[in-house]
Parts: sequence; structure tokens; C-alpha cells
Amino acid sequence: MARNKFTLVMLIIAVNLLTSCQADLSPITAGIDMRDLSENRMAERGERPSRHDERPVAQLSPARPVEEEDARSSDCEANTVDSLLASDTSPVKITCSVKLPAGAVVTRQVLFEGDASSGSTLDCNGGRLEGDGPKGDGGAVLVKSKQQGGKWSRPSSVTVTNCEITGGVRIYGLGRNGEAENVKESSLNRNHTAFAQSAAPTNITFDRVRIKSSGTAPFYVSPGATKVSLINSRIEGKSRVTAIYLDAESASNRILNNTFDIATAGREIIAVDGSADNEISGNTFNTALNGGVFLYRNCGEGGTIRHQAPQHNRIEGNVFKMGGGKSPAVWLNSRNGNRSYCFIDPSHPFGSSLTSKDLAQDNIVENNKIGGAGDEAIRNDDPSNKVSRNSH
Repeated sequence: MARNKFTLVMLIIAVNLLTSCQADLSPITAGIDMRDLSENRMAERGERPSRHDERPVAQLSPARPVEEEDARSSDCEANTVDSLLASDTSPVKITCSVKLPAGAVVTRQVLFEGDASSGSTLDCNGGRLEGDGPKGDGGAVLVKSKQQGGKWSRPSSVTVTNCEITGGVRIYGLGRNGEAENVKESSLNRNHTAFAQSAAPTNITFDRVRIKSSGTAPFYVSPGATKVSLINSRIEGKSRVTAIYLDAESASNRILNNTFDIATAGREIIAVDGSADNEISGNTFNTALNGGVFLYRNCGEGGTIRHQAPQHNRIEGNVFKMGGGKSPAVWLNSRNGNRSYCFIDPSHPFGSSLTSKDLAQDNIVENNKIGGAGDEAIRNDDPSNKVSRNSH
């Protein structure tokens, strides 16, 4: 019994001493993160510490910005649709993706202007565009660049689809045509082609549209425009000139799988005027009485030097119904200086100022079907052009 009491007294003394020691060490251990000590020991053993109890450094939730962007886009679409359907005469600028109500009729010019319109889409949903712009800048649909602070702002990646278009479409940068003042001024420099292309719209697509013309060229690709596509579409009506005009310094355009049922007044259906690297394939020309596709260069017209030649174009797999006309379905080098204005451009050692020849070279004309042609279904006078496997 006495022994047990002694043992109990010694145990109480030991506990008190241990408690006293811990109290004395607490000021030292208070600044130590025991978790770090544990991780150091684990590291020494080659183990990786668990991070499940740690908070991330930053938590950035994209939900709100995306919702705000969606709201802005939705507001833009609603406001743009309201503007398009309003009875007004001023152009409507498209700066977002827009889908019209089924069967809608727009009587205002549709405008894609500058970089603000880049990435925009207009889906007419089977509706009709029949507006027009101010005098000198007309057309039911206008895709154009604008000058800002001495620089050119251009639209890119624009799509127009499922539309009936009454009138015409024009796509331009420095100017509406080869005689525009900015085009003429730029043409006096050696780097004219590159500059014109950098200032003009690019990657513009018209898909599944129906264009009905009653006068001017229904689809005009102006100087410098690149990667313009007209695909799966139809052009009809009548034109005082051509149906499609690919103007000087434009390039890499695609005219694919379209039907041309249009009457032109003494002109070919498609003019390739100093335009290069284009593809014209899979089209049906129902009324090519005055010619199908002509390649040339308007040397010096309006005092503008044409730099680029109509080269490296592909004309393949088309069907030409000539209707007994005397003009060829395809004519490479259709002018070659045979115009009075070929010698009125300033004297410079480049482009059409150096030679009035068309220089339609290194083009490919293959696998086309030509019916009802005259003596020459395809006219070519340059051996660099590849003309083969065409039936007529």
C-alpha cells in the first residue's frame, strides 16, 4: 500500500515537470509551421506531400465575362435586326453575327466596314436584301475598308449566307475600281500590289446567295481584295457589263459551284483583269453567248498603272453553254494592248507602264465542258498556259 502511494506521488511530480517544460518551449515553437517540418521529413524520404488542404493562389472564373460577352452579342444582334428592318434609307453597319427572321425584306444597304466588322456573319434565313447606298457608293451589300489616322482599317472573315440579293455586291479597299484616286496614286509605286492587298478586305465569303442584277455588275471584287469566295450560289438577271469582275491586284479568290443565268450586254460572264491565283471551278454558265471567262489586264485605263498580271489562275470543271455565239468560253490574253488607253498611264519601269501586254501566263484550263461554241472554244496564245482535257 505504501509502495503504491509512493509510485502515485512520483507520477504526479513527473507530469508537472513535463507540463512546465512544454510551457517553457511554447515561445520557441510558436513561430514554426509544423506542416513544413513534416514536409521536410517526407522530402528526405523521397515522398511528395499532399496539397489537398491548400488554397489555390488565384481563382479566376470565366463565367461572368463570357455571360457579359454573350449579352453584348445578343444585344448587338437584336439591335442590328431592328435597324435592318426599319424603314430608313441610311446604310446599316454589321459588327456581329446576325440572323434575320424568315422571309424578312431589308430595304437598307448592308454595310461591313473596317475592322469593326471583322468576324461578322449575316444569315438572311431565306430573306431578301434590296437596299442601295448613297450615290457613288451603291450596292445592296458593301464590304469596304476605311481610312483611320492615315492607316487603312479593313474587314476580314465576313460571311453572308442564305440571302436573296437584288442589285449588286461590291468589295473594296483603296477604291471602288481601278481608276479611283487612291488606287491611281498607289500604282505609281513599285510595291503597289502588296499595299493594295494589305488595305483591302480579305477572307470574305458569300455562300448560298442568289443575286439578281438589273444593270451594273452584280458581283465586283475591287483592287486588292483577297480570298473572296462566291460559292454554291446563283447569279441571274441582266448586266450592262460582266456578271463578275475581278479587278487589278486582287488575288486568291474562289468562284465555285455557282450557276450563271444572266444576260450580259456584249461582255463575258467573268472578267479576270490583272487578278491572280484565283480558282473558277464547278460552275455552270447557262447563257455565255458573249464569252465565259476572259483574262487580260487593263493597261493604263484612267491613268492607273496595272502591276499584277492575270497569272496562276485555275479554270476547271466548268460547264459552258455558249448558245452559238462566236466568242470563246475561255480567252487567255484577250486584249494585249488593243485599247486606246493602254498608253496614257505615267512612264514608269514596271507593270502596264513597262508593257501593255496582258501577260496571262501559267494558267490552267482543264476538264471543262463547252457546248455550242464557235470556231475557237478556248483561245490561247501563250505556251506557258496549260490547256488540256476540255471537251467541245
